Amino acid sequence: MTEEGAESAEGARGADEYAACVLCQEPTEYPKTVRGATLCPVCEWQEAQRTACSG
Repeated sequence: MTEEGAESAEGARGADEYAACVLCQEPTEYPKTVRGATLCPVCEWQEAQRTACSG
């Protein structure tokens, strides 16, 4: 395997270890073993904005 091929295989394996966002399916910062609804950083921020107290 070439060095370039090894890098792409490593990247693909690393991406599979993270859970997908339940809203947009982008990779999250959490491993697949985390329980509950996982959100990517963007959706997490948007959800926090929606639920924040406006007053």
